[in-house]
Amino acid sequence: MAGDFKEYDYVKASTIDVRDLEPLDSDTSTIMKSEFGTGFKLTLFYFAFIFTIPVLNWFAGGFMFSNFYGGMTFAWFLTGIVSMAMAFIIAFIHTTLYEMRIKKYDAKTSVSQPSNDRSVT
Repeated sequence: MAGDFKEYDYVKASTIDVRDLEPLDSDTSTIMKSEFGTGFKLTLFYFAFIFTIPVLNWFAGGFMFSNFYGGMTFAWFLTGIVSMAMAFIIAFIHTTLYEMRIKKYDAKTSVSQPSNDRSVT
């Protein structure tokens, strides 16, 4: 099967120069900038949380290394359970905000552009 296809158009690596690409349209550029802003803010929030764990270990060691549940300490609870839950929550927030942006963009473009009887949904 795969051996049947011998001929193909070879494209040499690094033949596309970014400067030769057309600029993005304003809507796509706006969406990408807002996506970057959202991702950057959520990343800073997560890094701030992760950074506070060693700081709390240093300054509040008695509390952080006390038993929380069974043999689990507060430090392990924050590191293992809460940080993983935060990763999922941050991904959910980012995805939800992205879908809201796309719906807003689709509503804006569907009013200005006529439909050609094709639907993705």
